[in-house]
Amino acid sequence: MARALAAVWPLVKGCITGSVLGITVADWVASVVTMDGASMHPTFDPQQAERALVEKRCLYRYDFSRGDVVVFRSPRDHRELMVKRLIALPGDWIQIPEKQEIRQIPEGHCWVEGDNAALSFDSRSYGPVPMGLLRGRVTHIIWPPQRIGRVDRKMPEGRIMPL
Repeated sequence: MARALAAVWPLVKGCITGSVLGITVADWVASVVTMDGASMHPTFDPQQAERALVEKRCLYRYDFSRGDVVVFRSPRDHRELMVKRLIALPGDWIQIPEKQEIRQIPEGHCWVEGDNAALSFDSRSYGPVPMGLLRGRVTHIIWPPQRIGRVDRKMPEGRIMPL
């Protein structure tokens, strides 16, 4: 029995070490998210079941920029992860064309929208999102192979009001 345990122990130890390292990387460095739905089309193709790399180092100092694609917990259901484009940061004034309204984003919040406005449930529906719900920034599409590439930072024109 001891001989069998001694033979298997290096494998068990390697599996435990690998699991701990994998969990640490997923929690603090990067993870992978599967894109679902058409709200971010054309950035993500809803027909492809794309996978994207989520960088998490930006969470340490809330190092986000307007135009980033972000992953966050839904303000309506914290079990659900959402992917949208960050449009405005705390203190920004944003024009909301659908409501003919200009709003200031409160401290500690951001404004997110899907690239496909007609099919997106986003800040236009539930308002500013607390920054504490952000889980990372999408940097690259990593699957399928023909779509591998960087996710561009882009902003809709004329939405942020300089004051």
